[in-house]
Amino acid sequence: QVQLVESGGGLVQTGGSLRLSCVFSGRTFTRDVMGWFRQVPGKEREFVGCISNSASSTNYADSVKGRFTISRDNAKNTVYLQMNSLKPEDTAVYYCAARGGYGSFYTETDEYDYWGQGTQFTVSS
Repeated sequence: QVQLVESGGGLVQTGGSLRLSCVFSGRTFTRDVMGWFRQVPGKEREFVGCISNSASSTNYADSVKGRFTISRDNAKNTVYLQMNSLKPEDTAVYYCAARGGYGSFYTETDEYDYWGQGTQFTVSS
């Protein structure tokens, strides 16, 4: 059974940076596309970005493009979300997600099979 465990949340000031991590276990990491999503109370979970299984391609939501970077270390079974130039509207619970396959085309929540428990961070103004 695939398990995903996020870490790295907390409190950061506007304009600051933060890196989230997600450790994957349960099967061969390189078979999975990894995604990051976020959710605020009362709203649907939204796509942040994803990275292909080989790390050769990434895809980002327009709202984070140029500020967030997804990477993965396949030797450590870990995917990262580096967030720079943070804004208060980035405040959310962030989730990592996994699905088998290739490419970086998967932007919908129902395209992912496994989810982490989420990690909260807040950007203070």
